[in-house]
Amino acid sequence: MSGGAVAAPDGRPRCPWGLSTEDYLAYHDTEWGRAVHGDDALFERLCLEAFQSGLSWLTILRRRATFRTAFEGFRIEAVAKFTDADRERLLADPGIIRNKAKVDATLANAKVLAGWPAGQLDELIWSYAPDPATRPAPRTLADVPAVTPESTALAKELKKRSIRFVGPTTAYALMQACGLVDDHLADCVARGGGTPG
Repeated sequence: MSGGAVAAPDGRPRCPWGLSTEDYLAYHDTEWGRAVHGDDALFERLCLEAFQSGLSWLTILRRRATFRTAFEGFRIEAVAKFTDADRERLLADPGIIRNKAKVDATLANAKVLAGWPAGQLDELIWSYAPDPATRPAPRTLADVPAVTPESTALAKELKKRSIRFVGPTTAYALMQACGLVDDHLADCVARGGGTPG
């Protein structure tokens, strides 16, 4: 396999990873690489990317509805008010990833972000989006990096501001998922915000 775009059942080319399950195909076609704005929306993605660390994204994707319920829609103000009882509830919830470090980081990050002015998280994250003109479209999966100078700088800045559990790789996954970069392959029908179907 070359790692290039592959024809989906509808005959149109997609990134190969998007064809392994129906869940991935829907996520690939309608969400991944599309611009995400808003502090709460970006907080959710930040949290879910952290929970994904060391796991398959499919594991998170299939539990996302449960995560959203458990964390009150990832509204920063709500999660910042979670108590020790809420933490124990989360650690007992089989519908999410019950990793103490990841749960604690989510709660701590919400408390930090609740003190930021509205729009600051959005502004900070998007300030690390590279100029698309400097990034040629990847032709194969081998052309897609796991870490970039921008993701390294973003992770460093977030850490400096007391945001936990976001290293350069997690930061780059966030950048890909939230549309700061377009890593759909050159021949993928979803590249550039294209709408398959």
